[in-house]
Amino acid sequence: MTLVAGVDSSTQTCKVVVRDADSGRLVRHGAAEHPPGTEIDPEHWWNALQLALERAGGLDDVAAVSIGGQQHGMVCLDTDGRVIRPALLWNDTRSAGAADALIRELGAGDHALGARRWVEAVGTVPVASLTVTKLRWLVDHEPGNAARIAAVALPHDWLTWRLRGAGSLDDLVTDRSDASGTGYFDAVSGSYRRDLLALALRRREEEVRPISLPRVHGPDERAGTGCSRLGLSRTVVGPGCGDNAGAALGLGLDVGRVFLSLGTSGVVAAVSDHRSVDSTGSVAGFADATGRFLPLVCTLNATRIIDSMASVLGVNHDDFDALALGAAPGSGGMVHVPYLQGERTPNLPHATGVLEGMTLSAMTRENFARAAVEGLLCLMADALEAVRGQNVSIERITLVGGGARSAAVREIAPSVLGVPVHVPQPGEYVADGAARQAAWVLSGGDQPPLWPVSDIGTYTAQRNSGVLARYRRVAAAVAGF
Repeated sequence: MTLVAGVDSSTQTCKVVVRDADSGRLVRHGAAEHPPGTEIDPEHWWNALQLALERAGGLDDVAAVSIGGQQHGMVCLDTDGRVIRPALLWNDTRSAGAADALIRELGAGDHALGARRWVEAVGTVPVASLTVTKLRWLVDHEPGNAARIAAVALPHDWLTWRLRGAGSLDDLVTDRSDASGTGYFDAVSGSYRRDLLALALRRREEEVRPISLPRVHGPDERAGTGCSRLGLSRTVVGPGCGDNAGAALGLGLDVGRVFLSLGTSGVVAAVSDHRSVDSTGSVAGFADATGRFLPLVCTLNATRIIDSMASVLGVNHDDFDALALGAAPGSGGMVHVPYLQGERTPNLPHATGVLEGMTLSAMTRENFARAAVEGLLCLMADALEAVRGQNVSIERITLVGGGARSAAVREIAPSVLGVPVHVPQPGEYVADGAARQAAWVLSGGDQPPLWPVSDIGTYTAQRNSGVLARYRRVAAAVAGF
């Protein structure tokens, strides 16, 4: 039996799965926590990866490994390959002003024109999450650190580099899916836009040419082998992928299939043959991990909406689900707009959450719990609508992530989202996607291996339009529309 490993280095944890390369059968797994926060010393990722690998039984008998990771994080390296400052993560919103400035600058002062030009260039309008905006923030707030930049990598690029022995900066590699989330890579042409990198760093284009950017590998291309010091000189290392592309690959999604992932962030994404073009900035024109595209909407807020309300109510998640399912649709008239960390979609980085409609009769524990679930799902319903606007037909969705473990989310989702909700068995689909990529790289085949995905079932319900309509009215008021 040939074994492959996949890694998901996410915002909160590092997870490792070891699977049979032919059948996809799970052989063993391990995990380790990351420190909280929106910036982090990447060394914590490396330590967590080593611990997760140890807990998964190591890689001594593993033929190939690939790393999937959280997107957009800014890892800046100096000429010696040392990390210059803690990495700014995707959910760090301090670069919101930088995003707006970059849009206006590319449009010569015209915001709408700038948005169109960014979409034409890289498929995405800058928001605070993207790497390009974090680089601009660094130049404006830490110019000394910006001046030391010799290479810029993403979290999974840096981890792959470390796993291979952290040699020359020229040894950094990435893939289309993660590179497409930087804001300075064109996934259609397969090339970096150094003019946009120069714009972000306030330099001339020729001044940024010496900066090392990871080589962009194809989805089935070997990045090399593991570090001999770790005993991995015979372990093939794949190019890795961004977490959302990894999830799509792990689920085996093909063109036209849509998934909704509820984790630290909420994500709606659809596999497509064409890059999306959305100058509103709602839908990002990312690439997937197979050579196609992944039009994607991402929210800052997702499962922590439920975590926070459960904490306020003083209950565990099972009891929270029971409370939410014990309330009638509409939560007694209460509407929860859950912009608890600001929001990325819609682009409101400085917004706060709102709970409207509190009355003496409505203020029950059950209604508070249900309002949180309905607020989360209404937020994602608007994300679905944005993807539909890219000519994507959504007849049903596949629900994954930590939020899919919630009975309340599963049962309420169809009535808010308006489509059947298919729920596979809980799993580490980003890590599974990375493992599937590793098996593909190892086999040298035209397509990744076919691995089965077990189901919990499909949930259906009539759409409760009143819940979504009330939410949209309150959300529009919060946004000032």
